[in-house]
Amino acid sequence: MLSRYFSPSAMMCITLLFSPFYNSAMAEVDPVTTDSTVVQELPKIDLNTLTIIGYHEITEKKDAVMPAYAVTPKQFELHLDWLQKNGYNFVNVDQIIKANEGKSKLPTKPVLLTVDDGYQSFYKYAYPILKQRKIPVVLAVVGSWLEPKANAMVQFGDDKLDRKKLLSWDELKTMQKSGIVEIGSHSYNLHRGVTGNPQGNSEPAAVTREYNPKTKTYEDDKDYADRIFNDLKKNNKVLSAHGLKAPRVMVWPYGRYNMEAVALAKKAGMPMTISLDDGPDHIEKSLGHMNRILVEGGMTTDSLAQEIQSRQMGFTDNNRPQKIMHVDLDYIYDPDEAQQEKNLGRLLDRIRDMHVTTVFLQAFADPDANGSADMVYFPNRYLPMRADLFNRVAWQIQSRTQVGRLYAWMPLLAWELPASNPASKDLVVTQQAKNSDHLNMGYHRLSPYSPEARKVIEGLYEDLAKSTTFDGILFHDDATLSDYEDASPDAIKAYEKIGLPADLDEIRNDDAKLQKWTDFKTKTIDNFAMDLAQKARYYQPFLLTARNLYAQVALSAYSENWYAQSLEQSIQKYDFTAIMAMPYMEQAPDADKFYKDLVKRVKQQPNGIKKTIFELQAVNWRNNQKIPTSEMTQTIASLYQQGVMHVGYYPDDPIEEHPNTAEMRKVFDSKPQRMVP
Repeated sequence: MLSRYFSPSAMMCITLLFSPFYNSAMAEVDPVTTDSTVVQELPKIDLNTLTIIGYHEITEKKDAVMPAYAVTPKQFELHLDWLQKNGYNFVNVDQIIKANEGKSKLPTKPVLLTVDDGYQSFYKYAYPILKQRKIPVVLAVVGSWLEPKANAMVQFGDDKLDRKKLLSWDELKTMQKSGIVEIGSHSYNLHRGVTGNPQGNSEPAAVTREYNPKTKTYEDDKDYADRIFNDLKKNNKVLSAHGLKAPRVMVWPYGRYNMEAVALAKKAGMPMTISLDDGPDHIEKSLGHMNRILVEGGMTTDSLAQEIQSRQMGFTDNNRPQKIMHVDLDYIYDPDEAQQEKNLGRLLDRIRDMHVTTVFLQAFADPDANGSADMVYFPNRYLPMRADLFNRVAWQIQSRTQVGRLYAWMPLLAWELPASNPASKDLVVTQQAKNSDHLNMGYHRLSPYSPEARKVIEGLYEDLAKSTTFDGILFHDDATLSDYEDASPDAIKAYEKIGLPADLDEIRNDDAKLQKWTDFKTKTIDNFAMDLAQKARYYQPFLLTARNLYAQVALSAYSENWYAQSLEQSIQKYDFTAIMAMPYMEQAPDADKFYKDLVKRVKQQPNGIKKTIFELQAVNWRNNQKIPTSEMTQTIASLYQQGVMHVGYYPDDPIEEHPNTAEMRKVFDSKPQRMVP
């Protein structure tokens, strides 16, 4: 069932723990340190950043339709007072469009106000305040809610609402004629849920490929695009038919959108679209997906000020410590659907009980345990689907737990395609190691140098991204090539193209050539990962990236040659680098020293601590024994004491309930959720 508003994670409502005033903020924000004495300075405020503030109801509490998102008229005026006294300048849509076209500039500290849904209370309480102060506002309305007659009931999400609670057509026309109210579109009938999976979850209509339980099929690309475009056009026609101007602004229901929907909105005459994404708005880049601060019920002036200043500094929720559970969907899957739901329920309970803030969720399957994915958990064009499960689990985590970020965990190269696919033969070739002590990765991967293989992998990522809403991609530890790989024909051609010999032995025996080769392979892997992320961003525009990195790469510069991975480049390229800080796997003789050396190395990198996840192992795979929870919590506590910001573990076992949730929650809760610059 889809709630009236989207899940808490989608709301992007950050309650920062520092003062709205820059000087006092410095005492409240956790500093990032490279040693015990060096403190990173806070970034400067960008006074040219556009701030968009989104309200839903300005009304007395007794009259509120949605109390959780209502502020009183008095509180609303206090917000406006603070903005005006602190030098903020209210702007309208005309100014923003002209500035985007380069025809004019916005004033410093520009602010755009928006109000969603079109409740009748807006005319009674907010409009007189805005009119008296001559403050412009975008009022986004839902056509299907306005069409019924005054004495009718409106389908309001999954509920019913008296039509009288919404604005009348005459009120809308009066406000538009005033010149301060721009009527925007909130869709005709996308402010609702549609069936998003076989399990029957109701998910946001604007971004969900609707599932038909009768035919057991999803909307195809054409049907989806037609549905969205027809809805946007219908809303424009309804508004125009009632004497209103065709809207220029689209405000996405629940804040959810994708780049196809943005293009369709532009085609329908709305060049500016607004979401609930996090981060500052730079109008010179694009008006296609503008970020917005969502005002919650009773939001104080201080809280609003904190939100605004964090955006001007470029802070996002990524600046908070992450407590991460890395989940194998294989633990949840069961041929018995009833048992599968029980397994999912256990997982959700563990997530809630442990207070984790981020989940890495497996999207692929490797039933034959050969190290490569030959099945997946989402509908796609290339591989068998073990079960249509990723969407179900991802949605339940996002809508029923406190998790703020959910990443799809995916292989980069380790795909075992059906033999009928020509790209299945384009494999990474490992040149037989003459010295058995040298690293041989050994498992089945497609070559990143094969155009055909890359096209298939891109298709898998596109299919995943269009099938499910998620926040990031975690690239698997297969994003690597050893110093005996890749010797495939396509790879050899690529090496020769940059002036390297076709003989890999010759490369390995020359330090300069080895360094050039390693750097080329490292960039090939990382650039391919970035290309895949960009493909996925067509459907998940605010997508973050993370990658698993072998600990030896961080501990030894020379080991970059063994893995074609670089800690420095990884921190620069990806939003997060998840170092597999696993001493049992690495056979480290001194675990404490192993962790300390990793932390020291990460701290030497610019933004290293802020962009690095220390991922612990919950199982010793060498003897298949579980790591005691007490040992894991002691390690996490020690890492926190050393200044580590983000910690995760793998795997979580919801069936055998390992690790213990109470113990893990205690140590996770010991790390404050303060914003880190």
